[in-house]
Amino acid sequence: MATERTLTIIKPDAVAAGHIGDIIKIFEANQFKIVAARLVKLTKKEAEGFYAVHRSKGFFESLTTFMSSGSALVIVLEGENAILRLREVMGATNPANAAPGTIRKLYAASIESNAVHGSDAPETAAYEMGYFFPGIALI
Repeated sequence: MATERTLTIIKPDAVAAGHIGDIIKIFEANQFKIVAARLVKLTKKEAEGFYAVHRSKGFFESLTTFMSSGSALVIVLEGENAILRLREVMGATNPANAAPGTIRKLYAASIESNAVHGSDAPETAAYEMGYFFPGIALI
């Protein structure tokens, strides 16, 4: 397996509920290394830019409104096969379908307020890391 980097976001619902530390503990317990982290309060326009790939979908408006509703913690994680492993640790998008012990099963309230975001492919991860950490050489 190769060492990869991926982007995750602890979303506004999980930040507001005080779960940043709980979620970071899960990342660390799963051997993810935090390479960079930044607390952000996205504007609606920034959220729309980040989720532009979903612009034509029915949930785009509510998603971008939600993502701009409060603070979020954006994190670059590194580890073996990080993209796929993070998605497993996060759990299914709908917390009702998420496996026990996954972040979404533990901390998500709904399919939209689902606690965390994770990149789904190497190309997506590269774009997303650049979106939130432009011009920064990540060690």
